[in-house]
Amino acid sequence: MSYKSLLTVLTSAETAAAPLTQIAALAEEFGAHADALCLGVDRTQTGYYYAGANALVLQETLARAQEEAEEVQALAEEALKRSGVPFATDSGIAQIADLGRHVAQQARFSDLVVLGKPYGPGKRAEAEPIIESALFEGRAPVLVVPDKGTPMQRPKTVLVAWNESIEAMTAIRRAMPFLKGADLVRIAVIDPPQHGPERSDPGGLLAQMLARHGVACEIDVLSKTLTRVSDILNRHATDTAADMIVMGAYGHSRFREAILGGATRNMLEQAAVPVLMAH
Repeated sequence: MSYKSLLTVLTSAETAAAPLTQIAALAEEFGAHADALCLGVDRTQTGYYYAGANALVLQETLARAQEEAEEVQALAEEALKRSGVPFATDSGIAQIADLGRHVAQQARFSDLVVLGKPYGPGKRAEAEPIIESALFEGRAPVLVVPDKGTPMQRPKTVLVAWNESIEAMTAIRRAMPFLKGADLVRIAVIDPPQHGPERSDPGGLLAQMLARHGVACEIDVLSKTLTRVSDILNRHATDTAADMIVMGAYGHSRFREAILGGATRNMLEQAAVPVLMAH
């Protein structure tokens, strides 16, 4: 398996540089086609703003969204044309409450979706629902890339977060092109359960499965010395000079993740290297 259809979703020229640079690098590495969906977002709320809004105000809102879509599309075309990879761009206007439909339609037919980090200075309200739409409605793996740094092509060291969950296994299978091309895959197991099915050999079955694909693996059993799992993974990624992290997304309900945080949200906030997630 390889990645042949890549997608990025852009809504702002200010945050487009990192995902555009990354998707171009991956398209070159895998001989893939890069698609950029450029959306101007209408951030008004149906049934609230529209009810008493003047028609001129509504028209102005839509016109501004159209201008944003055209601006980011021009930026995407210039960047991808300069990279020399095969690409296509599409643009349109989407209401923020209806983003999921537009993103999922494109993500469903993509091998990998490349997006910028959804949290931090300059990030807009639609960044988080775009990632969730690609993961849940589009059922696509998502590579979330930091705002700064050198774009990744084929990572040499990959850190895999393994907790025996379905989400983690899904992410590992979707990351196989990266894992097979890496020099080393480190399977990180944090405080394995004493009475779990892998209690005698944490991560052993996963390492065996990956080895049969020609993946060089090492198992790192880590103690939960920090409160948040994301802090442990980020620290271990730094200590081992990992180029990428692979993990399952949203192990708990999304509502609980939103209220309490959770490893997924914390990782997206803090990760200094690209993170591939799937659900």
